[in-house]
Amino acid sequence: MNYIISFIVLLLDQVSKILALNYLKEIGEIPIIKNFLYFTYVENRGAAFGILQNQKWFFVIMTFAVVGFIIIYFTKNKDYPKPMMIGLSLIVGGAIGNLIDRVLYGFVVDFIDFRVWPVFNIADSAIVIGQILIVYVILKYDRLNQKEM
Repeated sequence: MNYIISFIVLLLDQVSKILALNYLKEIGEIPIIKNFLYFTYVENRGAAFGILQNQKWFFVIMTFAVVGFIIIYFTKNKDYPKPMMIGLSLIVGGAIGNLIDRVLYGFVVDFIDFRVWPVFNIADSAIVIGQILIVYVILKYDRLNQKEM
């Protein structure tokens, strides 16, 4: 199931980015809910909030390392709480989605814009939700191999 979640995130992320590249890049911005939600085309050559600009190979290497670690973790730890495994699955799907962008285009395609937060994409959302689930498990469970209550 872990790989299915990762695949769904990756698929949704890549389809949405292809649509942004094909339709949004030319016009730049589409209001979805005026003064609240816009689709705004952004080419992000850095990380969150635009830090570490133009460090493509650093991000490629780090993504391979993190995804590799998580996949090894999946295979060795099958009894961990479901929220932990779902969180890791979301991170893998999101990380691979942004990795594909960096390799293919040299930047990550961002397009979801709430105007009060930097523009982001589905992969970014999956990574953040995955991190929240992992923190939840760490705070809730005494041991990671503890069965869910």
